[in-house]
Amino acid sequence: MGVSAASPQPSRRAGGAATLVASALSNQLGAATGSLAFPVMGPVGVVAVRQLVAAIVLLPLVRPRLRELGWSQWWPILLLAVSFGAMNLGLYASIQRIGLGLAVTLEFLGPLAVALTSSRRKGSALCAVAAAAGVIAITQPQASMDFTGIGLGLIAACSWAAYILLNRTVGRRVQGIQGTAAATGVSATLFLPVAVVIFMSQPVDGFSVLCAVGAGILASVLPYVADLIALRRVPAHLFGVLMSINPVFAALIGAVALHEELAVGQWAGIGLIVAANAAVLLLGRHVKPRGSHKEKSHDAGG
Repeated sequence: MGVSAASPQPSRRAGGAATLVASALSNQLGAATGSLAFPVMGPVGVVAVRQLVAAIVLLPLVRPRLRELGWSQWWPILLLAVSFGAMNLGLYASIQRIGLGLAVTLEFLGPLAVALTSSRRKGSALCAVAAAAGVIAITQPQASMDFTGIGLGLIAACSWAAYILLNRTVGRRVQGIQGTAAATGVSATLFLPVAVVIFMSQPVDGFSVLCAVGAGILASVLPYVADLIALRRVPAHLFGVLMSINPVFAALIGAVALHEELAVGQWAGIGLIVAANAAVLLLGRHVKPRGSHKEKSHDAGG
């Protein structure tokens, strides 16, 4: 499935930008919806259902030719599956402890780190300093801070960075998005026993299951499809910049829907990290990317 992003017309670019904004909103609404099931299923149960939903939808659509894959293709797919699961599990466990806005913002340090390490622009150092200041602002180091939650958010960030790099490798070795679909299936298989244990060991009500399934649809299926559509309409660098709106939506949805309260300094920290992420992508917009646009679409993660 090729993805073309060559010189889109203004109307197409506007449509693509709107699609990306809708994708970000859906992603964070999905995370918020999934968090409603935490009291019954916990983050592990919600992530297990989310992975299963993503696989159930994606595998029939893509139909990856698994029997044709060799070991040189399978090993990055397997690592991609592990990083995919770790990314979502780290994020949702972090959301449970420190809230949606802060957890998602910390997770975005992953793609920011990848962008910074691949940038050769002098201004990238300033972006790194701004991001570091943002981390200090949102964590507000003190004895009462939940450092476990912060650590889980950073694990999600590292997993997302690994996911991006592995996806580039998979994209070079496996045709189209078959590699990503295969990794989704492997990740779902790894989480299947977890889901079975959770459903058999404790009573699970229909509302919690519905919330977990909703998280899978809103935070996995819809954003993935929207991102593929959008990348046909917007340049790759604009795609990345618009994705930076995710932490803002996460903080707003967390405040409005989940009644999470953030201090003024934490809002400022979120703004710094979002600005740093957007700036480093804009600084690197004239640098020829190492991967194809198709690979860029996979970097969305989350």
